[in-house]
Amino acid sequence: MQADKTTLNDLSIFQSEEELSVFHHLNHTQTNGGREYLRYLLGRPLSSVSAIQDTQHSIRQLIAVIDQWPVTVTNGTMMVIDKFYESQINTYPSHPNAFNSAVYKLLNGPDFSLTRYTVTHTVDFVKGMQQVVTLLQQEPASKLIQEQSTRIETLLARPVIQEMLHSKKDELKPQDILRFGVYLRNHYKQQAMELMDIYSRLDAYLSLAIACRKHHYIFPEIEQAAQPYVNATALYHPLLTVPVAYDVTLDPAKNFLFLTGANMAGKSTFIKAVGLGVYLAHIGMAVPATSMRLSLFDGLLSNIQVVDNIVKGESYFFNEVQRIRSTIEKISDGRNWLILIDELFKGTNVQDAMKCSTVVIEGLHKMKNALFVLSTHLYEIGEGLRQYPNISFRYFETSVAEDQLVFSYQLKEGISNDRLGYLILKREGVVDMLEKL
Repeated sequence: MQADKTTLNDLSIFQSEEELSVFHHLNHTQTNGGREYLRYLLGRPLSSVSAIQDTQHSIRQLIAVIDQWPVTVTNGTMMVIDKFYESQINTYPSHPNAFNSAVYKLLNGPDFSLTRYTVTHTVDFVKGMQQVVTLLQQEPASKLIQEQSTRIETLLARPVIQEMLHSKKDELKPQDILRFGVYLRNHYKQQAMELMDIYSRLDAYLSLAIACRKHHYIFPEIEQAAQPYVNATALYHPLLTVPVAYDVTLDPAKNFLFLTGANMAGKSTFIKAVGLGVYLAHIGMAVPATSMRLSLFDGLLSNIQVVDNIVKGESYFFNEVQRIRSTIEKISDGRNWLILIDELFKGTNVQDAMKCSTVVIEGLHKMKNALFVLSTHLYEIGEGLRQYPNISFRYFETSVAEDQLVFSYQLKEGISNDRLGYLILKREGVVDMLEKL
């Protein structure tokens, strides 16, 4: 599924303030490599049902073994092995024995210490990898897990590595340490790097498994369909501490959701919740909902946080227009898309925005290969759109009690007519401040 950088930013998949990102929310990796591979996974949604289902299977399989996962493979261990291969070390004896090992230890104390430190960490590492293989073979494995397990077994099958697997690191003699060091240094560098890379990948998937269990997410049902649809129950935004859940239905008969409501009523959060649900489903991840069925999407595009470009001399409105134009060009390919638009044409006056928004909506609603969720403050244009049967209308209700806004964050059928800007201005004391000037 395609999703450009703007969309990833709009959905907070990644953020400059990392703690506010979906990446941070799902990151339970224990290694530097795992963290980077998790970033890779989150930035590349999958494009086939089979790949998504295999990833779901993999995460389910890892959920079942979280509590038995070996603790001997650590980020520190992998850093020690990395440093070993990067360090300059005086040449080892070609055939270590008790005598030449004692001499090497005496004459090359720092190099021997580094080798001993590395060998003992490598013993922990390969034993941990053997435990990983044992855990992953306890039940029918996904294709992804089976490939990684088989490769680990192959890399651990070397006779010297098998000796290390059956050794006790506290009982290693100097000649054992040098013999293992010679092998690791001269014959196993590529294999050690591959083993660490495999573990990093598993660490990333394990992170997703931990997040699924921690947050009680469910795996969605996804299928290849001629036309797109989303049907979710109690879908919510994963980054909110106290989220509100929504039932969402978008299908070919009602493929355009026209969303209205006051500022802070929940429109943007709802739009992002829908986008994140679909996006997470396409990386094979479980989603924050009680149930979800959806079609495979070829692309997801958002128009939420458009900015101006001072360097290029481009206005906010110009960039809004360019984003809409780019969206139309992309979704004209006949493939299945989900389009998220939050507040069309904020960069121009109200009358102009109403005319532009009406033209865009009347054009977009004709596209049956896409689902649209669009929010707007321009409630007045809603009545004219009721003639189109595929557009559904929902709004977030806001009430006033003792001059205070009360947000229910609940979706209702219809079009909002709230005019609460002045009340917010007054509530925040701005009106009083201005009157006292």
